Amino acid sequence: MASLLVRTATGEHRLAGAGAYTVRAALEATEWRVPSACGGVGACGTCTVRVVSGPTNPLTTAEHRKLTAEERARGLRLACQLRLEGNAVIELDTPVPSRWQTLPEEDLAPCPGRLPELQGAPYGVAVDLGTTHLRVALWDRQQGRRIGACWGMNPQGVWGADVLNRLSLAQTHPQRGREMAECVRAAVLSAVHDLFELDAGPGNARWAEIGRLVVVGNPAMLALLTEQGGKALLDPANWQQPIDYQPRDPAAWRAQWHLPHLEPLLPGPVAGFVGSDLLASVLATRLLEGPAGSLLLDVGTNTEIALWDGQALHVTSVPGGPAFEGVGLRFGMAAEPGAISRVSAQPGGGGFVCETLGGLPIRGYCGSGLIDAVAVLLEAGHLKPSGRFTTPPGAEGFALDPASPRSALSAADVDAVQRAKAATAAAMAALLELAGMRWRDLGRLCVCGAFGRHLDLGHAQAVGLLPRLATGRIELHANAALTGCERALLAADAEAMFFTVAGKIKMINLSFIQGWEDRYISHLRLEPIPLFSNPRDAP
Repeated sequence: MASLLVRTATGEHRLAGAGAYTVRAALEATEWRVPSACGGVGACGTCTVRVVSGPTNPLTTAEHRKLTAEERARGLRLACQLRLEGNAVIELDTPVPSRWQTLPEEDLAPCPGRLPELQGAPYGVAVDLGTTHLRVALWDRQQGRRIGACWGMNPQGVWGADVLNRLSLAQTHPQRGREMAECVRAAVLSAVHDLFELDAGPGNARWAEIGRLVVVGNPAMLALLTEQGGKALLDPANWQQPIDYQPRDPAAWRAQWHLPHLEPLLPGPVAGFVGSDLLASVLATRLLEGPAGSLLLDVGTNTEIALWDGQALHVTSVPGGPAFEGVGLRFGMAAEPGAISRVSAQPGGGGFVCETLGGLPIRGYCGSGLIDAVAVLLEAGHLKPSGRFTTPPGAEGFALDPASPRSALSAADVDAVQRAKAATAAAMAALLELAGMRWRDLGRLCVCGAFGRHLDLGHAQAVGLLPRLATGRIELHANAALTGCERALLAADAEAMFFTVAGKIKMINLSFIQGWEDRYISHLRLEPIPLFSNPRDAP
């Protein structure tokens, strides 16, 4: 029976019987997991480990495709493809982040307000439960003081980046579903514990004084958290109506979360895959308080769009694909240290400058860096508007930084960007037409989420992701969903706030819109959005 010795920053750890599984599967049962965005099928290339010694299976096709020649020479393997054929020793190359990271103050919106008359447990927790990341804020609601806010990876990521895969797994294997729910609950509690400690040392004495918990997220994440509604969400027949994701027994939740005064608030999602995180973002940006012609764009694996026409909030969602979240691509990744977040052309056409988060060596591209890379390659003539390279880059792709193989883009990566941006732009155009509006009627465009925080507006407009509006009309909101949660924490009528927004919504299923596919195809080219792209705009 093969055993595996795992070397990490905390020492060496031995796993017996690891030869019966892939290395990724063997690590899943431990605290030394590796990141994975594809559910272990070799499509994302993020679960790298280094084989130090011992017999293993030969390199697979997926590994030849996802790992550079240099990485393969250094002994790097994909844990999901690696099997032991005897006792072996490995080192974790990119372990799952184990520490919560503080959200920068400049990325947090002020939330004026407090509840001085509040009786009982004064502390409140706001949670933006994303597919890839968790964002958590801790407040003293009586004083109106934010104790702290942090973010970290959603631990469900080890079960894959595709939410439908997670939902299906939870339905076919209920034990896995329970594990997914429990790991998120544990993660939230861990974040709150860290925030208490950063504020004034151990927070055990204050733990029982946590009252309100507001959680928003996309419907799949809420279903996996509460273990309710997942089966209904997998049936397309239910995608035009709200689904109940509420916990059945609040008392049981108090026991499971170890919070005796817990008052959970999970605002109901809109319908289909349009979640309560969109409602929170609408609250945060005060979209309904502005004039007609305000559009909110929450870009991600599932892109949600809301257009306010002064009377109704037209809402839809499109599968943005993995490109905007940086996963599923050869060297794609989330917005973490080492991710290329900005790319610019050197003066005089001398190549490109790649800036990474944290200034660390290049590990890959996050969504904003990917948009930048495509835009600068297009401007420099390396890409055609069709998305084809003018000169085939070869099997390893086009490296924007010749010293880093992980800065390479392939034709498939460019194609992923085209598909994602086409779906987003076409959906915005469709909502405008249904509302009887034109591109030039947009007085406000709010781009939300981590993607928006690092986005270069000029590059996003050049490739046709955003319309060429004056920059003063475009706002970037890094943590809009979390901000909406925080506003709810500090309000006496939080449920009514969400109910008011939901009551204005007109849900649009684009698949029922005549000519939707033609509109999507028309936005595939890498070129600015024509401001006369709506039929109503034609001269």
